[in-house]
Amino acid sequence: MSQVLVLNCGSSSVKYRVYDGEETRDRGKIERIGEPGGGPADPETTVREVLDRLDLAGLTAVGHRVVHGGRRFRDPVLVDDRVVAAIESLVPLAPLHNPANLAGIRVARTALPDVPQVAVFDTAFHHTLPEAAATYAIDLATARRYGIRRYGFHGTSHAYVSRRTAELLERPYAELNTITLHLGNGASACAVAGGRSVATSMGMSPLEGLVMGTRSGDLDPAVVFHLHREGGIAVDQIDDLLNHRSGLRGLTGVNDMREVLARREAGDGDAALAFDVYCRRITGYVGAYYALLGRVDAVTFTAGVGEKAAPVRAAALAGLDRLGIRIDPGRNEGTGDRVVSPDDAEVAVCVIATDEEREIARETRAVVAGG
Repeated sequence: MSQVLVLNCGSSSVKYRVYDGEETRDRGKIERIGEPGGGPADPETTVREVLDRLDLAGLTAVGHRVVHGGRRFRDPVLVDDRVVAAIESLVPLAPLHNPANLAGIRVARTALPDVPQVAVFDTAFHHTLPEAAATYAIDLATARRYGIRRYGFHGTSHAYVSRRTAELLERPYAELNTITLHLGNGASACAVAGGRSVATSMGMSPLEGLVMGTRSGDLDPAVVFHLHREGGIAVDQIDDLLNHRSGLRGLTGVNDMREVLARREAGDGDAALAFDVYCRRITGYVGAYYALLGRVDAVTFTAGVGEKAAPVRAAALAGLDRLGIRIDPGRNEGTGDRVVSPDDAEVAVCVIATDEEREIARETRAVVAGG
């Protein structure tokens, strides 16, 4: 079970990595798929080109990232025709993501018919959510009919980072309570109690929760009704507004936190406001998850913003000293996986580079070995 190919197929990009044991033998990312003047025309063509150029002799398994597994898929699974059909049936819950994930699965199954294929779901880690955390307070019959509930996303990242936090702190994973903050272009928070997700900020879709690069995060649902009734804006246009023209981009015109920080430093008022809105939302979730967990051993930042933006980490946790959460300014400016809280802090604050592909490979090996 040494050689595993991981495919992470999105609507506009394909990431891949080949593992030989724990070592990365090959890796790459193709972007701007389907864009004028960009890369290949579609995900299928991209995956075919990737498979054609890779040396896959001795490959023992292929692990596929699948964004939405609904309520059906609680764990990674070996892919067969029934699994493909089930993932396809979940497309209405993830119309931008599941079709691209399926494209990678279909191409890989055709090209490598004798190699086991495993689907690893972003939502699976959050199947341990208590019903009170997963249930929205709307008519139950309507919710059940249309699959409306909190599913949560970034599961492979939260799983990897929470486990890596335990390793960094040399603590048993089963005994650690951690708040993980995946802050990238997409962003989510997760409360992990002894390796189990018990609360997470994304909901039925990746739109809910923290402020993101282009997504609004938490929003009064009446905003949608108001824009439709008073502004005459079509539902599809509102969908585009909240998913692609909101968040940092909506507040500043750019979705890159590095640019927001630079503008803020230069005195740009919109950038300063966006930074405050972004960090305040994180603070609120950290406080709420602290209350839900009852005891917190670590708060861990990960993904592009979480790993690289020291001002965000400092501002998001400012004023939480009464909860035992503090950051050491010198350590906060460092690099690599590390603890950035003072030695005497009650709660460890960590920065850890996420590795979703490595987590997918690990889960893929486990499924194939057990199957």
